[in-house]
This record gives sequence, structure tokens and C-alpha cells, in this order.
Amino acid sequence: MDTITHGIAGALLAKAAFTGKDVFALKPLDRRRVITWSVMLGAIFPDSDVLREFLSKNPMLIVTWHRSLTHSLVCLPIWVLLLAGLTRYICRWRKWDCPSYLALCGLWTAGILSHILLDLVTTFGTMIWSPLAWSRPAWDILFIVDFTFAGILLIPQLLAWTCEDPGHLRRRALLLWLIFTPAPFLISRIAAFVGAPTSDTSIVVATLLIAVLFLLPALRRWGLRVPYVAWNRAGLALAIAYLCAAAFAHHQALLRVQQFAASENLETQSIAALPFPPSLWHWDGLVLAPRGVYEVRMDLSDSLFSGSSPSAIERSYYPDAPPNPFIEKARALPNVRRFLWFARFPVTRFHNEGSEAVVEILDVRFPQIRRDRAPSFEYQIRFSADGQVLSQGWLKK
Repeated sequence: MDTITHGIAGALLAKAAFTGKDVFALKPLDRRRVITWSVMLGAIFPDSDVLREFLSKNPMLIVTWHRSLTHSLVCLPIWVLLLAGLTRYICRWRKWDCPSYLALCGLWTAGILSHILLDLVTTFGTMIWSPLAWSRPAWDILFIVDFTFAGILLIPQLLAWTCEDPGHLRRRALLLWLIFTPAPFLISRIAAFVGAPTSDTSIVVATLLIAVLFLLPALRRWGLRVPYVAWNRAGLALAIAYLCAAAFAHHQALLRVQQFAASENLETQSIAALPFPPSLWHWDGLVLAPRGVYEVRMDLSDSLFSGSSPSAIERSYYPDAPPNPFIEKARALPNVRRFLWFARFPVTRFHNEGSEAVVEILDVRFPQIRRDRAPSFEYQIRFSADGQVLSQGWLKK
């Protein structure tokens, strides 16, 4: 999950479950705002491991380091004790009203756990048992960037802020409506750019929904009758429901991939159904076989509305290149071994460019949404004719 969504989720959790308040206000920090800051920063903290990637020239940290110790359930007590102590110290220094040290430990725990959970539901993998074990569990439920899920987390918090002050209700509602009305169009442009276009109907529905959500509570001021915490608890409940719906859709998609593998009589080494943007209906089925990876992209909405089996949007096969000495040498390289440890659906390619031999290894787990671009994770090694490594590294997009 992206860091911004993690922060939004942490803020919602604080307001819905721990009586937190909005983090930004003209008044000095009080106890309820300290609560929100603690949970929100806890939800952001695990991604601080990217700082090492910025400071290091090691290109493999993205697969060997990211989502490891700061995302670990084993290391969680260490981070919580340190961060709660730091929070307590800052609050005393600034003379802010602050929860007890024990309460702060609970708040930071909730925030960090929310981050770990929301990373687990994506496909990247999270080393939750590091440093005791370096496996990467991944539940494959949500795409790494899910605008619908982010909206579910954010909009109830904005509605709570809108309806909190009777004197500014209509002004705030109009302001948010004006700010968010262009959002569906901007998101659709982003989705089209990466190769996952949204329909015109979806854009119109989203635009109307934004108008209803932000303007309707201001009409006749009925939004004032909904307590601040109720808006946030409704958002938390909707977010949980969305995750449950995604889990159900994942189960259905995985069943279809298993049926596809059985119908093709594939010797399955690994199988998965991965979320494919822009909606819960689209899934990317992958089957790792001895000689390559089979892919079938599905639209579950076909079965929902027609009663038939989901249709395949596209079927592909990624064959492994036949073994040769260059591939064997490439697989023995330390960085390649690290990448193969990370990859769940690796495919090896080989070709010659003049006197150079080129080996490319990609992980099909990360969908190549636009076919005119290199996959997100593809490692390239170039050899001279006599087998010397000329260069190696991530293939640029």
C-alpha cells in the first residue's frame, strides 16, 4: 500500500476507535490530537525503511530490505517502546496534554499494525517474521495503489470535519465539492496512462457520488445530527467491508485460475490470482509451470451480472528461454539469486545483441499493464562473448 493511504488509514483508525481529532487545527495540541498524530505516524513509520534505499547505492534493497525489520511483528515491541517514549518526551517538552506511556504504546501499536495489515493484503510481500525468517507473505487482495479504498478511508473524515462546525457547514461542503469534483477525471487520466482505463460511466457515477456525499449533508443541515465519531466509524466499517469484498473476489478469481490450470493440464508449481487495476472486478491469474508462466486476465463482473463464468480479458504465455551457459552464469550471480528469492513467478529470457549475450529475468507477478513498457521488476545481465559480465541491473522503463 502507498504511504499516503497508510497515513489516511491511521488517522481514520485513531478517530474511529480512540476518540482522536483532526490533526490540523489553530489551537495547540491537546490529548485527542496527540492520539491521532500517534496512530497516524505509527501507520506511516514502517515505510521509513526507504530512507536506507535513498542513502545507499545498493540496487537490490528494494527486494531485500524494503518491508523487512520496520514491518516485522517480531521487532514491533522495540519500535513501539522507542516511539512511545519519544512521543512522551516531546509532549512534556512542549507542555502538551498527553496520554500515559502505556496508552501511547497501545496507540503506536495500532498504527504500525494497521500498516503491516494493509501491506499484507497487497502482492509485494511483507517480511513480518524478520529477522527470524525472511519469507514474504502476501495475501494478494488489493492492488498496491487503490484509489477506491483510499477514498473510502478519506471521505468520511472530511465529512466529519465538514459537519463539526455549524457556522461553516455549507462553506466547507462547497469547498470540498469543488476540490474533489475533478478527482474522477484526474484518476481516469492516470489509469489510462498506465494502461488501465476506466469507463465513462464510472467517471459520471463517481462525480455524482462526490456531489451527493459533500453537498447533501449541508442541505437542511441534517449532517449536523451525525456525531463526529459516527462519520469516522462508518468509514472504518466501509473500509473493512471493502477488504472483505476484495477477499471474496480474490477467492472467486483464484478458483477460476485453478480451473484454467486444470483444463490446460498444467503441471502447477505456483498459482495465484492478483488484483488488477482499476477495480475489484479485474484479476490477473498466474500459473508457474516447469517451462514458463501462464497468465489469464479476468473480469468477474461478467459472471456477477450475466451468471456465466468470468471471461478472459487476455491470455498470455511467458516461456522460459532454453538453458545455456550464459543463463547458468547469470543465475549464479549474487544479485540474481536475491531477485530469484524475491520473485514468485520468474521468467528467464535470452537474446544476442551483436557480440553481447543478454539475459533478462522478470517477475510476472507485477502486471505489465501497458505492453509497450518494461515490467516493474526485470533484471538484465549482459555478457561478452567469452562469458564476462559487462553490466547488470534493473531494466529501465
